[in-house]
Amino acid sequence: MSERRIALVAEGPTDFEVIHAALKAFLPVRFTLTLLQPEPTLPAMGSGWGGVLKWCDAAGARHAASLDTDPTLEGFDLLVIHLDVDVAQKQYANCGLGVPAQAIAKGWNALPCHMPCPPVATTCTGLQTVLRSWLNPAQAGAKTVLCLPAQSSGTWLAAATLPAGDALLMGAECNVAVESRLAQLPKAQRIRKVVREYRAHADQITANWAGVKAICSQALAFEQAVQAAL
Repeated sequence: MSERRIALVAEGPTDFEVIHAALKAFLPVRFTLTLLQPEPTLPAMGSGWGGVLKWCDAAGARHAASLDTDPTLEGFDLLVIHLDVDVAQKQYANCGLGVPAQAIAKGWNALPCHMPCPPVATTCTGLQTVLRSWLNPAQAGAKTVLCLPAQSSGTWLAAATLPAGDALLMGAECNVAVESRLAQLPKAQRIRKVVREYRAHADQITANWAGVKAICSQALAFEQAVQAAL
């Protein structure tokens, strides 16, 4: 089977490290992962969830159909769009003064959209609907996978690197502080949110993927979505 080409729209470069390591854990074929967003040559997009929003809005502006038929994406076998689930607690005003008015004009679904957790799945479903509204009139196609780590991709890293039963992993998918707490642990366990440190621990995500899925339902959901799309 030929090497698969996967495109990634993400909040930031540390998310790339986590998602790349996850894909290595369960894809049986060779693949290349290309980060489309954030992209250094397009600084106007910015990073974070606001950058993902702007990328989706731009995708809808250039192609009013399925992303599967977007000419700018035709070189890829799969498109992964990442958004941390903690975005469900954000407001459009966090992205700029004019964004709330833009959201109304474009018909984007409302933020915040978080629901009581557990279960986290209810919030994830609502956030998926929000993300899809950002793409309108484009639509996610059969080759588009939404990756929504709860509450962030740092939770997957924590699940892969901390010992089973660690207090930080209790109810991890409902705890927005896991990623920040991971950066504050004693030196032997501490992982700061910088590319160098995430990359240094990425192999543990690949090696311990079964453990990550046992703690993080959204990791299993991502794996199943990718396998169904490829």
